[in-house]
Amino acid sequence: MIGKLTGILAERNPPQVVVDCNGVGYEVDVPMSTFYNLPSTGERVSLLTHFVVREDAQVLYGFGSADERATFRQLIKISGVGPRMALGVLSGLSVAELAQAITLQDAGRLVKIPGIGKKTAERLLLELKGKLGADIGMPAHAATDAQADILQALVALGYSDKEAAASLKALPKDVAVGEGIKLALKALAK
Repeated sequence: MIGKLTGILAERNPPQVVVDCNGVGYEVDVPMSTFYNLPSTGERVSLLTHFVVREDAQVLYGFGSADERATFRQLIKISGVGPRMALGVLSGLSVAELAQAITLQDAGRLVKIPGIGKKTAERLLLELKGKLGADIGMPAHAATDAQADILQALVALGYSDKEAAASLKALPKDVAVGEGIKLALKALAK
């Protein structure tokens, strides 16, 4: 019903903002990824939205990009995942990080998000496999089993998900697990 709001950012109270559109203030719940990229209060803002009508409430969710909104819509289609949990997922991981976790079938990254347990993480991995990457324009080359093993090894060694994922990008696509770990550790040591 309401697909986009453009107006003045009137209030910022995480995770909710108020957008003043010609004198009408819309309360919009946004993921933290969108919240951190908003302009200052009093400046012009444009958000893509998703309107949810429930028996007890009408809630407007806002997103800074079409990819975020598409991912949110994919998430709320999953049984047991409501809009609040979908916002939590998008607040905990960027769309690209979520797509990578789905591609690598990495439940460990999802379990780190508050409110996501092991069963929910496994359900997300199962339901989104093959769907999420296509919706958000993931690169055509999917991560290999070797890359997944290298990523898990780096995380087990104490590197953050972002550091480990960044080191994977520099590796040749057909690298063996042992050699890949060595090369990634050399890159991370710099």
